[in-house]
Amino acid sequence: MTRQSVRDATFEVFREYELTTLFANPGSTEISFLTDLPADLTFVLGLHESSVVGMATGWAIGRGKPALAILHTTPGLGNAVSALATARVNRAPVVVVVGQQDRRHIATEPFLAGRLHGLAGDYPVWVDQPMRAQDVPGAIARAHHEAATGQGPAIVIVPMDDWAAEASDPAVRAAARRVTRARAVDDDAVSELATLLAEAESPALVVGAGTDDPDTWAALVALAERLACPVWQEPFSARAGFPQDHALFAGHLPADRARLRRALAPHDVVFAVGAPVFRQYPFVAGPFVEPGTRVAMVSRDASEVHRSTADLAVLAAPGPVCEQLARIVPARGTAAPGPFPVPPAPEPPAAGEPLRAAHVFSALAERLPRNAIVIEESPSNRPELLVRLPAREPLGSLSPAMGGLGFALPAATGLRLARPDRPVVAIVGDGSSLYSIQALWSAAHYRAGVLFVILSNGGYAIMDRLAEQQGGAAPWPGFSIDVAGLARAFGCPARTVAGYDELAGVLDEVVPDLVHRDEPLLLEVTVAPDESFAP
Repeated sequence: MTRQSVRDATFEVFREYELTTLFANPGSTEISFLTDLPADLTFVLGLHESSVVGMATGWAIGRGKPALAILHTTPGLGNAVSALATARVNRAPVVVVVGQQDRRHIATEPFLAGRLHGLAGDYPVWVDQPMRAQDVPGAIARAHHEAATGQGPAIVIVPMDDWAAEASDPAVRAAARRVTRARAVDDDAVSELATLLAEAESPALVVGAGTDDPDTWAALVALAERLACPVWQEPFSARAGFPQDHALFAGHLPADRARLRRALAPHDVVFAVGAPVFRQYPFVAGPFVEPGTRVAMVSRDASEVHRSTADLAVLAAPGPVCEQLARIVPARGTAAPGPFPVPPAPEPPAAGEPLRAAHVFSALAERLPRNAIVIEESPSNRPELLVRLPAREPLGSLSPAMGGLGFALPAATGLRLARPDRPVVAIVGDGSSLYSIQALWSAAHYRAGVLFVILSNGGYAIMDRLAEQQGGAAPWPGFSIDVAGLARAFGCPARTVAGYDELAGVLDEVVPDLVHRDEPLLLEVTVAPDESFAP
């Protein structure tokens, strides 16, 4: 009887765990694995490894399950490190198979041998190079479990000769067939949180990316309404954690301690749910909250819990905890603060005046359906975008929480492929777009109907503003690049928009049919740089 190869046994693992879409940029160390793929496996080509991982990240977030990325030894993994870091901070489970040189001479460090274990730093939730070829299928099954539990990338390094080796009996695979993650919560832990909230005179909730799913949104709405308290979104969040058109939504917390203290000063108890305590950007001396304010948190991310400055931290899935709290915390009669104020749309620019980002965001806000998924990567305009385009349903907002650029174009592509039932809009700065512009080829080739809106302000506007805050001038030049022309060169349909009437006309044409689009469209919109920036 012909014995099964490691390659064929691995394909069975892919099928078992629904890892049948392979995001990859092929390399020679993976060629024996990728040649003549079975017909039920789908190969999705990215033209750069950061785009490969970005697409896999969007796919994983869209499906709520691990995605699969294939990378090529040191060059591939090295190119993908920033995207892997973003996947980790964005809580995206990605199984990553990395090619390696042949075991039989790897000790002599031949060409394309990789020192791979530490190359991605601490961002993977798990890294393994199986001791034997026969352990590869089990390692990939375990990587699936590790990625799902750790909510991040899990890496398996596979020498190129392993694929042809004879597989072991699958009954001895060193990975559980199924992993069920219990939703039950500890009554004592919930009771302690409930007591803290019940005793509060003026509680507040802070939500983060760890609550972005329908069940947890529902539990948070019930808890917030029972407490009649404001709900803040964490700074620099990867995803929205609460309906931002709800009357109790208070807005986005500022990203420095002085303003954070002022925002939370009215509250004697702050309960962070699925969010760190507290994520900041510029250093400002002093505590996060005023003396006397007690802070509690719940998160399923152990490192987030362990490094927090909370008075009480609970390691658990936020949804079940909030469901139970909403049942047992006494209802409060305090009046709701009212809906978070969205500024009125700006008047159209007068003749000879340029468009601004606010015009674009307001025009989109007037037209996008409530279930649209908006991916932002326009750093200098982010505060205004968040105010004008609130997330109204789970998965309504997505950002590169690590801060690295090059996420939006591939992530939007992967997300749209995973969720063809929802409109996907990526709002990206012209400078940001150039970090992964080649992802447009994948969007076009695989007919991912994303609307890419490029805000073209002719430079790195956020860096210009930061230099001005330092009291000096930026040494880098501005630039003018035909992003629409680049898009067309990659096969992606594109238009250039310069005026308000033209913008409104294009959006009126495109947005109503956005969910049904089977090809992407890039709109390069010329805007004036915003003159201020406050993270």
